Amino acid sequence: MMKYIMTGMIVLSFIFAAVTGRMSELSTAFLEECGGAVELAIYLVGVIALWSGLMRVAQSSGLTEKLAKLTAPLLSKLFGGLSRGGKAMQYITLNITANILGLGNASTPFGIAAMREIEKEERSSVPEVASRNMITLTVMNTASLQLIPTTAAALRLKYGSESPMEILTCVWITSVCALAAALIACRVLGGRRRL
Repeated sequence: MMKYIMTGMIVLSFIFAAVTGRMSELSTAFLEECGGAVELAIYLVGVIALWSGLMRVAQSSGLTEKLAKLTAPLLSKLFGGLSRGGKAMQYITLNITANILGLGNASTPFGIAAMREIEKEERSSVPEVASRNMITLTVMNTASLQLIPTTAAALRLKYGSESPMEILTCVWITSVCALAAALIACRVLGGRRRL
């Protein structure tokens, strides 16, 4: 679906530029923004690499196992049927920790690994259907509770913000509201039909 939306935006840009006689501005914008996109990607790679490396160190040092045990009482209520000390719960903990630190891109590999481990642990009779735990993880990952919006702050700093963390309170409020709404919807809709 996204490819159609992006293609539509590009086609409409060309049509409107041609109709309004602004093809030169469109060409200039395309060239300048392509360079800006590459520059931004390189800038963000450093932030993501740093935090991904720290998360990997936490995993190798056994910190994630301790975090999994610490968060087990809460997470076991959200992810019923999973082993408290199992690999699935460790990857879920890493995924949630990365999201809390505002590292959505760094959390993706942990989310994928968690999905694989959930599938192994649950051994569903219908493997092509997502389980309740898989849906809960997806919902939590999408809502993304953030205590430290690292990526957003890095983007604000990059584009000249004098106070990149001034959005902190707003991020906390919207993150908590989004997560609560997502989990409630997951539970309510999950109760209507078997997931």
